Amino acid sequence: MEKPKDKRKKQLNDYARYSGLAIQMGAIIGAGTWLGTYIDGAMENETPIFTIILSLISVAVGLYTSLKDFIKPE
Repeated sequence: MEKPKDKRKKQLNDYARYSGLAIQMGAIIGAGTWLGTYIDGAMENETPIFTIILSLISVAVGLYTSLKDFIKPE
């Protein structure tokens, strides 16, 4: 039988793990989108093609890294 202290510790570890995954994914998406807007601004594009492409790529990379860490066996 699991002790209440061990159960609480596991809950806190899970909370920290999932919070970290969300922050990591948000940082990857934010960095990719910022880089796209920076490149579009530097090249003075009328259509934000680099913003669109890099934001979609960063979403895919963010999902990949989050799922890879989530599915990783403990």
